Amino acid sequence: MFAAGVGREEKRMYGLIGKMTATPGSRDALVAILLEGTTAMPGCLGYVVAHDPANADAIWITEVWDSEASHKESLSLPAVQAAIARARPLIAGFSDRVVTTPVGGVGLGAVRGD
Repeated sequence: MFAAGVGREEKRMYGLIGKMTATPGSRDALVAILLEGTTAMPGCLGYVVAHDPANADAIWITEVWDSEASHKESLSLPAVQAAIARARPLIAGFSDRVVTTPVGGVGLGAVRGD
């Protein structure tokens, strides 16, 4: 029998929340590209793109992954690489990037290190 947390690795979800600003007038096109490139990403538990109501060119992206490794691996997927290439000219900048450790919520089960 193991003591709590000893002899096994606890599995933790990985989350990102970030603000992206599109070039003037291209927010909807950028959103469409981001949503197209996210249909099949192994380990992705949630990917939400939202308009920023205070800035007509800004969006917020909230991601939840089963692990940080799954997020890193997703960046090499052909569909994600293609979306990045198409989106790059429409991106004016990034800000407010925060890494989180999700523990559960609507649509997400709590992940335990069993």
